[in-house]
Amino acid sequence: MKVSVIVPTYNERENLEELFERISRTLKDYDYEIIVVDDDSPDRTWEFAQELSERYPVRVIRRTEEKGLSSAVIRGFKEAHGDIFVVMDADLQHPPEVIPELLNAIKNGADVAIASRYVPGGGVRNWYWYRKLISRGAIMVGRLALPRIRDVKDPVSGFFALRREVVEGVELNPVGFKILMEVLIKGRYKKVTEVPFTFGLRRAGESKLGTKTMLNYLRHVYRLMRWEGELDRLIKFTLVGLSGVVVNQSFLWLFVSGFGWDKILANIPATELAILNNFTWNDLWTFRDLKRKPLWRRLVNFHIAALTGAVVQWIIYAGLVLLGMNYLVANMFGIVVSFVVRFLVNRHVTWG
Repeated sequence: MKVSVIVPTYNERENLEELFERISRTLKDYDYEIIVVDDDSPDRTWEFAQELSERYPVRVIRRTEEKGLSSAVIRGFKEAHGDIFVVMDADLQHPPEVIPELLNAIKNGADVAIASRYVPGGGVRNWYWYRKLISRGAIMVGRLALPRIRDVKDPVSGFFALRREVVEGVELNPVGFKILMEVLIKGRYKKVTEVPFTFGLRRAGESKLGTKTMLNYLRHVYRLMRWEGELDRLIKFTLVGLSGVVVNQSFLWLFVSGFGWDKILANIPATELAILNNFTWNDLWTFRDLKRKPLWRRLVNFHIAALTGAVVQWIIYAGLVLLGMNYLVANMFGIVVSFVVRFLVNRHVTWG
């Protein structure tokens, strides 16, 4: 079983010797290679890696036109000779000593083994609060937007191992730097295992986290939603929701203006009729390919999801009415805020 360690680099010259030495000690009982994919670093990382290839089993790929961490990893996949690919950064925040644990997970049946910061035993070292918030937020966005990875605790990890077959023949075309998420959505695998590790301190070089990186991540999630069909599903859910708005507003007007009911209490039956309307159309159209649960269970779950959103909607509605806002306008605000709650709960529970 040959192991290919793929290391994308940019200005990582100062870290290479220690990195290669630690990988060499860690994998001394394995047949392995190290593939450095460098984006023409100004500090000539590629040149120093080539010099070190006299002491370590290193192959160097210097890219002068293409840029980007994820595309560098994909290039490494294409050049690798191994049966198992390990992807890690060169900044020493990914301890090479964890590699055998990833390989053991593969040997024990996993197709993808992730070095995870967010399973018991994992963690990060000396991060500022805003860095933790960004990381957690990115993971939450990805897991909610892409149901296939909802059970993976750290789908944005840059440190992982996988069998060659997971990506062989798969068209990977990520934007940004979160290649693992691309693999988890498009790859051919059955089992994912997460191995705890502590994300270490950078020894040298510069962090690549910035506004552009975060925007690219959101673009990446958007593209994967399109690829998975989740964006189409969201659009359908929105259209069904708009029909529910018509039902809700029409009956609310009828109950208040026609029957003279209390403006706040009248919202309750109007909302229930909209719920029944939305369930029917979502079951027949939006989620018609996900009817794995009995009809009665889908209906109950949909009611739970819808009523959860309805509670949010009603609280906002009642509060704005009491503040003097027109009841129809207040109701629209409540509907908009509760929309996200309804979609996420239904996608992950009712038709999950």
